[in-house]
Amino acid sequence: MGSYSHIIQVPVIKLSMGSDLNRGSEGWHNLCKRVREACENYGCFEVIYDKIPIDLRTEAFSAARQLFDLPLDAKQKGVNPTRPSRGYMGQGSLGPLYEAFAIEDGSNYDSLKSFTEVIWSDGNDQFCQAFISMVKLLDELEHILELMILDAYGLGEKKESILECKSTLLRLMKYKAPPSGESMEGLRAHIDTGLGTILCEDQISGLEIETKDGQWIKLSPSPSSFVFFVGDCLMAWSNCRMHAVKHRVTMGGDKDRYSFGAFAFPVDGSIVKAPKEFIDEEHPQLLREFDFADYVKFYLRKFEAGGRDNRPDHVLKIFAFAGI
Repeated sequence: MGSYSHIIQVPVIKLSMGSDLNRGSEGWHNLCKRVREACENYGCFEVIYDKIPIDLRTEAFSAARQLFDLPLDAKQKGVNPTRPSRGYMGQGSLGPLYEAFAIEDGSNYDSLKSFTEVIWSDGNDQFCQAFISMVKLLDELEHILELMILDAYGLGEKKESILECKSTLLRLMKYKAPPSGESMEGLRAHIDTGLGTILCEDQISGLEIETKDGQWIKLSPSPSSFVFFVGDCLMAWSNCRMHAVKHRVTMGGDKDRYSFGAFAFPVDGSIVKAPKEFIDEEHPQLLREFDFADYVKFYLRKFEAGGRDNRPDHVLKIFAFAGI
C-alpha cells in the first residue's frame, strides 16, 4: 500500500480576482508556471478561488446533508440501472462506508431540477439554487485552470480549449464514520478517468494521494480552498507530461465526511489525443488516441474485477499504450 509521509505538502495556488488573472500579465504567467509544475510533479494542488464565498459552500453542504439524510428508499429512486456510475451509488456497492449521487450536466439548472423531481415528489428548489450557483463557479474556475495549462505549454494562441466538447458531472459523496472509530477504507485507491476534478471538502479529514515515489500523504485543505486532480484524459492530452494522481479516502474518528466534486468529462464520442505540439523525437507518442466511452467501459471492468489487492497500477497505460 506504500508508506505514509507527513512532510510532503502539495502546492497551494491562490487565484485572486485582480491583476494576476489578467491573461498575458506577468502575474498570470507566474501562475501558469506554478499550475503546470503542480500538475506534472504532484498531479494535484490546492487552489483558493476567492470568488466562491464560504457562505455558498455552507449552503451547498447543508443541501447535500439533507439529500443523504433521506430514507434509503427515497435515495434509491436515483439509481441508474443502465449506467451504475451515474445516479445513486451506495450501501456497499463501492464500500460499506461510501454512498454518492452523480448528476450529469451539473451546471445546468434543468438537469438539477430533473434530478430533484426524481428524489423528492415536489422537487427541491433550495438544492437546485445552491448547486447551480456553486457548479457554475466551479466551471468558471475549471476554465481558468484550463487556460493556464494551455498557456503554460505555449498553446494559448493555437487552441481555445483542451477538448472541444466536455460536460460537468456533479458528484456528491458521503463517508460514514467507521464502527468504533477504527481506521477503514472509505473509497479505494483510484485515478479519475476524466480531464480534471475540482473537489470541495467539509473539513473532515480522510483524503490521501500517492506520490510518484509511492508514498501516501494526507491532504488537509483549508476551509476556503478546493483540490484539483489531474485525470487520465488530461494526462493523455499532455502526452504523459502531466501526472494523473492516484487517491483514496481513509476514514477514522466518529464523524461522517461529506464532499462534492465537479468532474470535467469528455462527452460521449470524444476522441482523446495529444496535440502534435507534444510529440517529437525527444518526446515520442506514449499513448494512442482513443474513444473516451470505450476507455470508461474498459476501466470499469478492470476496477470492478480487480479486487482490493489485484488492480493494475494505471489502467489507461494498459488500454492505450502506443506500442500495441
